[in-house]
Amino acid sequence: MADEDEIVLSELDDDELAQQMMDDLYDGLKEEIEEGVHIYLARGWMPYDILTKVLVEGMRIVGIDFRDGILFVPEVLLAANAMKGGMFILRPLLIETGAEQVGKMVVGTVKGDIHDIGKNLVGMMMEGAGFEVIDLGINNPVENYLEALEEHKPQILGMSALLTTTMPYMKVVIDTLKEKGIRDDYIVLVGGAPLNEQFADAVGADAYCRDAAVAVETAKDLIARRHNVRAGTA
Repeated sequence: MADEDEIVLSELDDDELAQQMMDDLYDGLKEEIEEGVHIYLARGWMPYDILTKVLVEGMRIVGIDFRDGILFVPEVLLAANAMKGGMFILRPLLIETGAEQVGKMVVGTVKGDIHDIGKNLVGMMMEGAGFEVIDLGINNPVENYLEALEEHKPQILGMSALLTTTMPYMKVVIDTLKEKGIRDDYIVLVGGAPLNEQFADAVGADAYCRDAAVAVETAKDLIARRHNVRAGTA
């Protein structure tokens, strides 16, 4: 029997529905997010508006609370999974309407390292922020990164490591990009528990991201700066 106080999503107006979906996203309620997306589509909302005004905004709040220690990894994974449910419905429609992505990112854990929770979280949060994410998985030699960069032409390359023994492999990848003369074509972000800013500087990365929320903020900031530089010199 349904609870008398149970909220019926279809009875909410657009603004109330947006607020409710942000709450549901925060609570990791995937089915409710999917239902909400369908309701908005039935009401004639553009897929891009549902993505940016509801889902991305909801994940932005999740990201802030994750950064501030109010939410932890399990809750963020649940929220990101709910977001994925909505994205699964929206992605083909976004492609159809030619909605521009914020950017594109190739991400993968480096050779010798099989840890992926942090990387997965970054990928989900980046998707939640409107990026297209190509996840290469774990244990990636330099060839995997090069092939993915060539095929997908992203603005951002993200590398992750959790072992101190695999951290130096990030330098191998960056040095290879330099040798090929393509290092400056990409924003290179690195992350993982044993890393820090000094390490990122030493290996020649653009930035160290201590967690997924920081990765999203940094990626947006660096892409915006890159656009401004190009616009200024055009």
